[in-house]
Amino acid sequence: MEEDPDIEILKAKKMHERMQRMMKQKKENIEKDIKKREPSQREILLSYLYDRGDEVLNLAESQFPSETRAIINRIVELINSGEINQKISGGELLSLFRTIGMNVKINTTIKIEEHGKYMSFAEKLKQNKEIEDEENKR
Repeated sequence: MEEDPDIEILKAKKMHERMQRMMKQKKENIEKDIKKREPSQREILLSYLYDRGDEVLNLAESQFPSETRAIINRIVELINSGEINQKISGGELLSLFRTIGMNVKINTTIKIEEHGKYMSFAEKLKQNKEIEDEENKR
């Protein structure tokens, strides 16, 4: 015996509503868990970094993982004890790493603005050399 199509539609709607409520409840529980969770040592340090400090930290972690983890822990101890109470710039962090012997390599580029367009220093030198070569041929 087949059920009425309207009843089937109502059952499907009810099922859909239940699924939506379950998904909403699950999302709320996940959000509550995230809020309850203590921030990691790295997250605490990141909140104190500015001016490309996060980039320096990422490079240090990729080049010296275990050493960087120890330094992060020590810096966070100093933050929690109140000995560090101001933000740390990327330059300061890089200087700290280099002072203790961690030569963190940073990719740097020099950009030159000319006529509203940026070009690398290498491109500018190449362009100047080409101009000089043309002038020497004359």
